Amino acid sequence: MSGAVRTHSVKVGAPEPALTGHLRLGGRSKSGSEISVDSRSLWRDGTPWFPVMGEFHYSRYPRAEWESELRKIKAGGITIVGAYVFWILHEERKGVYRWDGDRDLRRFVELCHQVGLEVVARIGPWGHGEARNGAFPDWLMDLDLEARTDDPRYLAIVRPWYSEIARQLEGLFWLDGGPVVAVQIENELYDQPEHLRTLKRMAKDVGFDVPIWTVTGWGRADIPRDEFIPLFGGYPEAAWDEHDAGWAKQSRLHFFFTHVRDDFTIGSDLRQEGGSAADSMADTGGGGAIGGNTEGATGPELERYPFATCELGGGMYTAYHRRPRIAADDIAAISLVKLGSGSTWQGYYMYHGGTQVIGELSTTQESHATGYPNDLPLLTYDFQAPLSEYGQVRPSFAALRQHATWIAAEGSKLARMVTTLPDDAPTDPENRAALRWAVRSDGDSGYLFVNNHQPVEHLAEQAGIRFEVAGLGADAITIPTAGCDIPSGAYFAWPLRLDISGARLSASAQVVARTQVGDRDALVLAAVDGSPIELQVEGGSVRDLPEGASVRERSGLVTVTQLTAGLDCKVTIAGPQGATDVYVLAAPDRLCVSVVDREVYRSADPVVSFSGGPRVVTTSERVTVHQLTDEGWRGIELQGASADQVVASRAVRSAGPPRDIPRGGSLGRASAPVDEDFAAAAEWHLDTSELAAFVDNDEHDGDVLLRIDYLGDVARLYAGDRLLADHFWYGPAWEVGLDRLGREVLRDGLRLLVLPLAEGPPIYLSPGEVPHYESGVALDLRGVTAFRRVTVPVA
Repeated sequence: MSGAVRTHSVKVGAPEPALTGHLRLGGRSKSGSEISVDSRSLWRDGTPWFPVMGEFHYSRYPRAEWESELRKIKAGGITIVGAYVFWILHEERKGVYRWDGDRDLRRFVELCHQVGLEVVARIGPWGHGEARNGAFPDWLMDLDLEARTDDPRYLAIVRPWYSEIARQLEGLFWLDGGPVVAVQIENELYDQPEHLRTLKRMAKDVGFDVPIWTVTGWGRADIPRDEFIPLFGGYPEAAWDEHDAGWAKQSRLHFFFTHVRDDFTIGSDLRQEGGSAADSMADTGGGGAIGGNTEGATGPELERYPFATCELGGGMYTAYHRRPRIAADDIAAISLVKLGSGSTWQGYYMYHGGTQVIGELSTTQESHATGYPNDLPLLTYDFQAPLSEYGQVRPSFAALRQHATWIAAEGSKLARMVTTLPDDAPTDPENRAALRWAVRSDGDSGYLFVNNHQPVEHLAEQAGIRFEVAGLGADAITIPTAGCDIPSGAYFAWPLRLDISGARLSASAQVVARTQVGDRDALVLAAVDGSPIELQVEGGSVRDLPEGASVRERSGLVTVTQLTAGLDCKVTIAGPQGATDVYVLAAPDRLCVSVVDREVYRSADPVVSFSGGPRVVTTSERVTVHQLTDEGWRGIELQGASADQVVASRAVRSAGPPRDIPRGGSLGRASAPVDEDFAAAAEWHLDTSELAAFVDNDEHDGDVLLRIDYLGDVARLYAGDRLLADHFWYGPAWEVGLDRLGREVLRDGLRLLVLPLAEGPPIYLSPGEVPHYESGVALDLRGVTAFRRVTVPVA
């Protein structure tokens, strides 16, 4: 760091007492466990409870793979699985219910319980999740009634549907000792509060017995007072925007620390209403965001409810007209900003991708054919999620896991902390110069949050920054003493007066995990790029310093500097209640730490708890894992997957000219190709005949995937005439899992069809992802590779 240092100051105070006893929520299980909710957070058995939820649609994933995927989800730090129960998939024909195969809700919930995850059942009736008709069966759409209201004709068909779900979940509700801890009623219903109350009453009447009831609160939703927790969301992009709108600038809101909870633009394409980041940031009352056509709407009374979320974007779906590419940092920065803004329930949508179901009567995705404004692929609902449509681990998995392991360690304290913004906090979403920071505290300790990341409109480095936080303890905390540079793209949270064996620690490093190693307490921190590591200890002492460290003591404050982060960096802090070993890892290693069965591992690949013990899930040939022991980090070298194998491709047919793209749907946007359009697609034969041997030769359990590096508009993969997978091109190579397809498919080879993309299409692609056009057309197959994903025992 060079140049002058600027001090940014804020004064925090003790939070106002939370409202209690007003919410008609909570309950006691048969085992005596108790859940309650006040205006600040949830409580569990007398302790503040901070849930971390990830969305996974069981009906869009093979039943045989549910358990392994749930174990990955848990390894990411998720504690609750959110799942839509899509009506159209379970009662496609009126009166004929299907709960078999991939639709077996009961078995899925039982597996969640077995793995150690709880469940939020999103039971609709109207759901969405880009399901056809919002998950209403077609037969319902043909009835003469007012859906999503208290029309008796509508309620008469909802009751048996709710009864069927309740029957499937009998004995699995939390109050009976099961994992179903909450129910979400409806979705994105803005102006029918009494209908929401009716649906809750009906659900309870037919057997739903849960302590927590939720609804979506965005769009200034009018909800019945004190009956539900309103849940909010925030995405880094918007597939529901127009193709020529550029980056979804309303998403700017989610990269600023703010007291605003609402994003009025989520679902605005269905309301045909507008709204902007400026609208949202300008209104801090009521529902938080303004804009569009909800004159007179006030939204939930936020002071009565904890700040909870269910749709923090774990990615974004690809619509035909709009195909943004989402970076891991986009996802994780929003997660951190919501934590810094006061969230007490992190809910990610989607956390795990899936595949749309081909029904008995129709496809089940939203499309222009159903009047939806956006045309979706027939099959893929990958969502660019942390875990992909085929279970691949994306970088966002590790980025969100860091927040989850921190919440697992400190969530009970964080849940009671409130957010204080500095006096000069930016309020204009166009402001890219001001430092974005906040403090969340309980009046005694807290965290300092910084975000210097924003997609597309990048933020400049903040040079020479020092923070001063008053109101925590007798003296203000100044950190780092000498200042630091905050790089463009950085986002982090630093602890302020964290209780360490009775001493207090403030640090210019991130909390990654906290556990016990042997008989010793351990805290794992990670450095932040651009900032020197500084540990400030009140009411304690330090020992076992690494070589080169500097210690200064003044007025009871011990300051440790000159630390070099890494596997060998450890400082022991002694306090009135014992000692804690503090390990300081290098900045990139914040993405490599897993806490599995109370053990701490450092690995570039996730460590997952299986019934036979911990395993690494990897596609690499060699794997290095470090396990934290009472003697430090112990290295373990493991043999991973077989080397990748090139799959031969043979051109079968050249493409015709690019199609004239029609427009459709309720907003006249570009329409996806239909089956007949693929007669003009380029076709390649993929020789997969040797892949069975490739799988059998691997010593570890696992599966095989294809990486198809192509360029074009839309691709489809067939076995003969059977459609296996589809993809709208948006930049990265397309990865497809093969194990669920069967060996006979591999023996005969696969057909790859790709439609050409004409230059200047009415399609949005993220900056940097615009394809190279030859003579005005983008079309190429650069290569196809088979690779193995294996699970390797950690031994």
